[in-house]
Amino acid sequence: MTNALYSARAITVEHVTISSTKPFEDVRAKLVTLAPRIDDGIFTLLRYGEGTRALRELEASPPLAIFGQRDHGALLAIAGLTCRAIQYDIGNPLTASKMTRHRLSAGLYAPIRVLLREDAAGVIAFEYDRPASVFGQFGNDEVDGVARQLDSDLQALLEAAAS
Repeated sequence: MTNALYSARAITVEHVTISSTKPFEDVRAKLVTLAPRIDDGIFTLLRYGEGTRALRELEASPPLAIFGQRDHGALLAIAGLTCRAIQYDIGNPLTASKMTRHRLSAGLYAPIRVLLREDAAGVIAFEYDRPASVFGQFGNDEVDGVARQLDSDLQALLEAAAS
C-alpha cells in the first residue's frame, strides 16, 4: 500500500515555431553568440553563501543564457535516421528565482527547453512552448508577469538568431 497522493489536470500550452532561411550551422552559431553558456561560477557563489555577489553578476549578465544542450539529432541514429536537432535549456537564474519564490513548482519549466532543428524538407526552425502559457497554469500574478517578460526576451533572442 502506498501513501502517495496523485492528482492531474490538463493545461493549454501554446507551441511556437520560428523558421529561418539561414543554414543550420549559422543559426546555431548566432544563438551561441547571443546566449552564451551560463557561468557556473554563479552557482559556486551561491553554494558558498555569496548571494549578494551572485546577484550583482546575474544583473550584469545577458538576459538569457544556455544552461545545457543535447544533440537530439545524433540520438536518432539509433533509428537509422540522420538529422540535425539540438535541444537547448535556455534561461536566467535570476528570472527563475523571480518565479519560483512565488510558486516553487515553476522550477519544473525553468530554464525553457528550445529545439533547433532541420526538418526533412530542409527547413530550419526553433520550437518551444511559450513560457506565459506554461507558467500560466500556476495562476500567480507575479509568476505571470515574469513569464510575459521571458516570452518577449526568448522570442527576441530566437528571432535574432534565426535572422
